Amino acid sequence: MSTSGSSSSSLRKDFDVKQILRSRWRWFGHPAVPPPHNPPLGDFFTGRGAGASPGEYQSPSVSVCSTSNGTVNGTGTGNNCIVAVGTSGNERPADGSSLVLSSVSDYFAAMFTSDVREAKQEEVKMEGVDPDALWVLVQYAYTGRVELREDTIECILSVSCLLQLQSVVQACCNFLIKQLHPSNCLGIRSYADTQSCTHLHHTAHSYTMEKFVEVVKGQEFLLLPLDEMDRLLSSDDMNVPDEETVVTALLSWVRHDVSTRQPHLPSLLAHIRLPLLQAQFLADLECNPLLRDSVESQRLLMEGMKYHLLPHRRPLLQSPRTRPRKATVGAMFAVGGMDATKGATSIEQYCLRRDAWTFQVAVLSGRRLQFGVCVLDRRLYVVGGRDGLKTLNTVECYDPDGGSWSVMTPMSTHRHGLGVTVLEGPMYAVGGHDGWSYLSTVERWDPQARQWSFIASMATPRSTVGVAVLSGKLYAVGGRDGSSCLRSVECFDPHTNRWSCCAPMAKRRGGVGVATWNGFLYAIGGHDAPASSLASRLSDCVERSVGRGCVLG
Repeated sequence: MSTSGSSSSSLRKDFDVKQILRSRWRWFGHPAVPPPHNPPLGDFFTGRGAGASPGEYQSPSVSVCSTSNGTVNGTGTGNNCIVAVGTSGNERPADGSSLVLSSVSDYFAAMFTSDVREAKQEEVKMEGVDPDALWVLVQYAYTGRVELREDTIECILSVSCLLQLQSVVQACCNFLIKQLHPSNCLGIRSYADTQSCTHLHHTAHSYTMEKFVEVVKGQEFLLLPLDEMDRLLSSDDMNVPDEETVVTALLSWVRHDVSTRQPHLPSLLAHIRLPLLQAQFLADLECNPLLRDSVESQRLLMEGMKYHLLPHRRPLLQSPRTRPRKATVGAMFAVGGMDATKGATSIEQYCLRRDAWTFQVAVLSGRRLQFGVCVLDRRLYVVGGRDGLKTLNTVECYDPDGGSWSVMTPMSTHRHGLGVTVLEGPMYAVGGHDGWSYLSTVERWDPQARQWSFIASMATPRSTVGVAVLSGKLYAVGGRDGSSCLRSVECFDPHTNRWSCCAPMAKRRGGVGVATWNGFLYAIGGHDAPASSLASRLSDCVERSVGRGCVLG
């Protein structure tokens, strides 16, 4: 290796690769997101998907000497010279112009324009760097082209990160994103983390969460280290049908190395939503050999059993383990309503895990306004309403799993502005308006007998009424009785078939939204005069009730 003979050069610092690795984010940073001028991914690669043929990447830059940092002009100690770049023991060093190398790489720019020993050397040795990948990337500095293959992508990405070749880093990340599969996503996720490729890491993590049920069947899952397993189980974003799937995956991971992993099982079990497991599944876990002799594991299992055995105390038993994962809470549907000019017939679906709406997952058979809607046995029921000309008594049922509609037995009474909810199995249609008068009558749908029947009527006729179920009783809240909006509340006990009066709200509310949470009944918004009056809207007013009281929020 030939070096400069200057006496001052011996006083200069060695250019330490490991130091650069530690410092590169402080100096430059390289978020793995495509710059705005980059062509789309399809222009970079000839291959597609897992097992694709090698792809060749060509730099989007017009000139190899043009970078986001400008062109290096050979100022300071970085005057242009030909240097041989290689690794210790490598017989194929790559000759390159220090000016060209500096123009495409922040790493080389720092090397050749700083007061370090390598700035004056004719041959630069880089420790801990793959020689073939280094040779390829030096050629890239001149040609703007690099071939990406599955057997070399890891080395090229690692060296590209070191050399601050941001275009190549992005191309490598895009290549790996195209290769994502349940059998390799955990490895790519971990590798992206070590290289600080944030976009690749985020994409691989999202893929892992989306394909979790398939991922846990692979070898990579069984080889996960403890800290990775801990982070995985604590996530709310995994796409699983139920919590039993997560428990089964955890136990499989522990069995892969029982002696090492079983002592950590209680801390991992703390991330499982044990109260949300089926009671029989919980009972079987109690006798599982992996959990049977652990005091802490048995304590957690008992916590889950209490949630099942003491349903009336569930508001007091809330914890992170009683909060379901996003994928297991189901979906929310927005059904019909009014658009800008007419009644909408489309249904939209909201996914909490993706935080996104899907438009028009289904379409109503016809226009409906002021109808009731509820969920019974995993099916969506659309009840009554009006079509713009007449009040309806018809009922439609949508099956989200099969994507099909069916027509159900109609109600005995035509109703719009009714409230609909489910209490202990049956579905209730409460109050409303039949086109002529306000209704106090209530009908109940028996899903076994598949027929409607009348139950006890309310004390007050109510249209645009809000309904909800709390502590085994049905609440009818507010609404209109024909002369004014109401603040009164009635409560129905299905075991006695009787309605009773409850504490009234602080404000009159027609068209009120009602929901329950954590032992409270909430009355949200509505109006206290004709709904057409803007001044009557209560959009910023919420009340909640528990037992006998009412609190204005």
